[in-house]
Amino acid sequence: MKTFEILGTGCKKCVKTAESIERIADELGQTVTVEKVTDPAKIMEYQVMSTPAVAVDGNVVHSGSIPGRDEITRWLTS
Repeated sequence: MKTFEILGTGCKKCVKTAESIERIADELGQTVTVEKVTDPAKIMEYQVMSTPAVAVDGNVVHSGSIPGRDEITRWLTS
């Protein structure tokens, strides 16, 4: 099972990113954990300068926008 961390302040883009990952994982029959990280100190530990950002199993894979379906699918199936 993969763990996704959505790094951001809880803005609409952050919420949409989390919802998209959960929805696509469900469609693909994948079990995932999605955690929302809103603590600025924790976000800075990842050296992220723009949000929303996504970390998969502790590695930042995206930042600055809502990821697309193809990108999310790739994270889930790799």
